[in-house]
Amino acid sequence: MAPGRRTRFDVAVTGLGLVTPAGTGVEKNVKRVWAGESAAARTDELSGTAVDFSCRVEDVDPAAALGRRAALRMDRVSALGVIAARQAVADAGLDSTEWDGARVGVVIGTSFGGSATFEREHRTCLDEGPALVSPTLMVMAPVNMTAGYIAMDCRALGPNQVVSTACASGTTAVGFGRQLLESGMCDVVLAGGSEAALTRTGMASLHKMGALSRRGDDPARASRPFDLHRDGFVAGEGAGVLVLERMADAAARGARVRARVSGFGASADGHHPSAPDPAGGGAERAVRAALADALTTPGDIGHINAHGTSTPLGDIAEARMIRRVYGAHPAVTSTKGAIGHLIGAAGAVEAAYTVLAVERGEIPPTANLTRQDPDIEADIVTAAPRRAPLRAAASHSFGFGGQNAVIVVTAA
Repeated sequence: MAPGRRTRFDVAVTGLGLVTPAGTGVEKNVKRVWAGESAAARTDELSGTAVDFSCRVEDVDPAAALGRRAALRMDRVSALGVIAARQAVADAGLDSTEWDGARVGVVIGTSFGGSATFEREHRTCLDEGPALVSPTLMVMAPVNMTAGYIAMDCRALGPNQVVSTACASGTTAVGFGRQLLESGMCDVVLAGGSEAALTRTGMASLHKMGALSRRGDDPARASRPFDLHRDGFVAGEGAGVLVLERMADAAARGARVRARVSGFGASADGHHPSAPDPAGGGAERAVRAALADALTTPGDIGHINAHGTSTPLGDIAEARMIRRVYGAHPAVTSTKGAIGHLIGAAGAVEAAYTVLAVERGEIPPTANLTRQDPDIEADIVTAAPRRAPLRAAASHSFGFGGQNAVIVVTAA
């Protein structure tokens, strides 16, 4: 919260772009996620590995969407991010050929960047020699390139930033985007996250550390947040971008405001490289900071889009923190049951889902939750969407390294 703040600083969410395992575009995501339909399936690229399933984006061809030459210069993580950004700008009713690009910022969260390109070129270097390594490696693999390509494609010439706070990256990006607007540095910010790290090496490491579900006999039911029989997350890929504007600017141009981002909080556990603080102290600090920033109380929050990864330790720690901070009343869901864990993009996509829940007055269910863990005392939405007028909702994101980020979304 800004020191001495007496009034809340709301930013308008005027556009959404979604490229996820549930589909490309808002309508496809609402149709599948709100139906609790799982996108997990066997993945050809992972064939023969210990965990050969994931949640992939299946309905996007970067070459068709961006042009073959442009797509060849981008790792998949950047291509998905650019496609989501284009959608978000169009959804906001903006035209990037007409705006003052110097007043448009970009903040993108990612954890791995162009890891698929790096793995490919590393293999080339080992197998065929360094002379055959592509010079494009250095404009495809670095984590900053997704934001850079979005700037080039959308003529967004203001501050251009990447944040990397592991699985909290997308939420952190939305929070920092709001701060750019409050500072006056930008009039429009494209904020979100992108990830495309379903590589054999990365997945092998996640498997060896025990993070992934091993339910390979039934991939569609493997991601089951808050369920008694959860055994790990299902890795996914995708991108989500939100167009953020000051409320006065959105009103001046007659824009549709889907919802508002009214608060942001962040913290560190300082506990363990991969395990959550079992007491949930860091997560609680982020939640309370976001609520204070939004000048909102726990009792005002009607819905929580939980981090809810489907891991035994993570879900119980978050659920206990929710009970302690919010009490029993908020309707909780984890959309990772439907689309898996999108790592650095997760928070951005879930922020978009929280915006949609507030806008629609309808909370999506937690897919695959058939028997709630009796140690989880929370009102988890299951089986079907729940109608509920929402004044305020929260979206939680917690990452490896103990990095936490939370936003508060309020009704327009």
